[in-house]
Amino acid sequence: MESSTEPFEGRRISILDPTGNITALVEADVAVEQQPAFAAQVMAAHPEVEQVGFVRILPAGSSVQAELRMAGGEFCGNASMCAAALWAERMGCAEARKQAVRLRVFGTEAPVEVHVAPQGEGFFSTGVRMPRARRVVPRALSFEGAAGAVPVVEFEGIVHAVIDRSSQLFALRDDSAVAEAAVRAWCEEQGASCMGLMFVEGDAPNLRLTPLVYVPKSGTLFWESSCASGSAAVGIAFAERACRPTSLSLAEPGGTIHVESDGVRGETWLFGSVKMVAAREA
Repeated sequence: MESSTEPFEGRRISILDPTGNITALVEADVAVEQQPAFAAQVMAAHPEVEQVGFVRILPAGSSVQAELRMAGGEFCGNASMCAAALWAERMGCAEARKQAVRLRVFGTEAPVEVHVAPQGEGFFSTGVRMPRARRVVPRALSFEGAAGAVPVVEFEGIVHAVIDRSSQLFALRDDSAVAEAAVRAWCEEQGASCMGLMFVEGDAPNLRLTPLVYVPKSGTLFWESSCASGSAAVGIAFAERACRPTSLSLAEPGGTIHVESDGVRGETWLFGSVKMVAAREA
């Protein structure tokens, strides 16, 4: 495997693939107000990148192993898994030996726990204990004639509307322009810092998930290859609806994420993989 890092205006960047949701992690002290613009430069240089985070690997003996802040200030489970994989690579962790990594992630109050195990050739198996959702509430959403009440899962750093085929709103999945306009409008209406629309189909426990995520502060709007927090939202919504723990396998455009959730008051774990990707010259 080629090196996964390269200088970018004197800064070190790693590009990683967590279930297709290509993520760039920047190791540099970039002022918060400058991060969205810097992230835009990274994404212009690397068009495959869907999101950019800023990470700091901390010295041994620290209470957490790394710190992570996304360019838009949102919480991101996939980027958290990437940060843990990056830490494992830097520490030279033994093959297949699982490590518990604690991350300080902007958008969450408590450190995020990620389990990571090197699998060789730049691959890592990962599991992340997702921050608990604040609540799940039914929201009546409407846009250009389409309307429906759907469960909205509210995390500290992002909210997700879980839309299945029984909802009239599911038709938005097949009209990208309208869906993108809708998520922009609903994000503003709800006063959310960022919002995702999780389009779910199939029969549990094997479902298909199409994620659309809007982050106003970074100016990004993507039909993502996978979405960790959105996957957690689906698991939580299904657990709350069934009034019991749930285990789901979510086939997303970039691959499969497994989620186990006890609902709002319990724990939610996501399991996936991360691959280190060689960066091109900017």
